[in-house]
Amino acid sequence: MIELERVTKRFGRLAAVRELSLRVERGELFALLGPNGAGKTTTVKLIAGLLRPTAGVVRVSGFDVLREPVEVKRRLSYVPDQPYLYEKLTGREFLELVGRLHRMNGAELGRGIDRLLELFGCVDYADELTESYSHGMKQRIVLASALLTEPQVLVIDEPMVGLDPRSTRLVKDIFRERAKDGVTVFMCTHTLSVAEELADRIGIVDRGRLVACGTLAELRRADPEAASLEELYLGLTGPDHAGEEPKAHG
Repeated sequence: MIELERVTKRFGRLAAVRELSLRVERGELFALLGPNGAGKTTTVKLIAGLLRPTAGVVRVSGFDVLREPVEVKRRLSYVPDQPYLYEKLTGREFLELVGRLHRMNGAELGRGIDRLLELFGCVDYADELTESYSHGMKQRIVLASALLTEPQVLVIDEPMVGLDPRSTRLVKDIFRERAKDGVTVFMCTHTLSVAEELADRIGIVDRGRLVACGTLAELRRADPEAASLEELYLGLTGPDHAGEEPKAHG
């Protein structure tokens, strides 16, 4: 579960996130949409504990991200928009490093690594240095590392970037399965079709404010004239809509 209570994040005079209140339940797959500079990545980093809020409270699984960071990190996995790996480690060694940082034991760790390498189709290059990997290969290893620790909360920024169609389908299926198993999945994306296909609820942010939030059906009821999520999104974002109250809260 993820809770944000009147969260604001400022960088000097710029308010990247403004009084954002949001609750994402256990087992929910939530998609956050918004134009470039809307505050999506800042929100994700606040949830992951990589940024400190200027005001407000962020909780993950009931733990305050600022006051109880270790408890949060035990329960949360974060995948950034650009996959980062240690280039002088192999993919397998990177997964071993992640597992040992989370104090997984040898047998448990080995089984988990083998299962995820097979699941993501990484076996053939798992023992090569990651400096030789393509972007898509790196992305699959990073996603595998996020699932290795069996997190209660999975936070992903642009998860499909660099993935081929088969890998994209695999990741979608994994997200659905994890949500069914009770994992909270918080996904930040520019790809409206992915949000429309996967998300239980969708939030739309513009200029740091949450301007709409709800199921796809609720969002459509809030704007009956919008024929698609794309039309709804375009109608809610931009200079004419900054600072509006959020619609269709679910």
